Amino acid sequence: MKLLIIEDNEDLLENICTYLEREGYICEYAQNYSQAFDKVMSYTYDVVLIDIMIPGGSGLQVLRELKSVNPKTGTIIISAKNALDDKVEGLELGADDYITKPFQLPELHARIKAINRRNQRDGEEILNVNEIAINTDTMEVTVDDTEVELTPKEYDLLLYFASNKNHVLSKQTIAEHLWGDYVDHLTNLDFVYQHIKNLRKKLEEAGAENYIESVYGIGYKFNVKRR
Repeated sequence: MKLLIIEDNEDLLENICTYLEREGYICEYAQNYSQAFDKVMSYTYDVVLIDIMIPGGSGLQVLRELKSVNPKTGTIIISAKNALDDKVEGLELGADDYITKPFQLPELHARIKAINRRNQRDGEEILNVNEIAINTDTMEVTVDDTEVELTPKEYDLLLYFASNKNHVLSKQTIAEHLWGDYVDHLTNLDFVYQHIKNLRKKLEEAGAENYIESVYGIGYKFNVKRR
């Protein structure tokens, strides 16, 4: 899962990134309004954490801009202020949750998981795609009850495909989602192909159909037929 953390307090930002990266998340960050605006306009994220008080502008304005281009992105307002007006305005702008500093990182993590589960999987922990079952809590994958051993990147790739089934995903989009925004500057994305090749092989060896379809000149599609 790819996150954007908008926070100007360097110590808190580092603590959040360290904790969430240890939990397997790709963490991008912005420390002022200009950086945050560029990020939300240029890239996509599963969940964005937004501090209201940031240099150069308001986190609420970033939220407003984000919702204008990616209304389904999960959002959590984080603030040192426990002001009711800010909370109400943030929620009315489309924020999914609100957390007040100081907070415990496990609580923040739980809220991120809850929002992503609600937005991506209708609140279900297990995502089923025909014979494939993906347990997003334990990160276990089975094909007709046979467990499939995947690397963390292969698991993230499968979950990303399954959450966007029947949609064409460009190699650039896949690379940014799994490795971070920096891949925007790379000239070669061949590593995406290698991970897809490995994932496809493991799923097929476990008995799954080959759902990963190459779309010439664009990317890939997790093509799931109705049964």
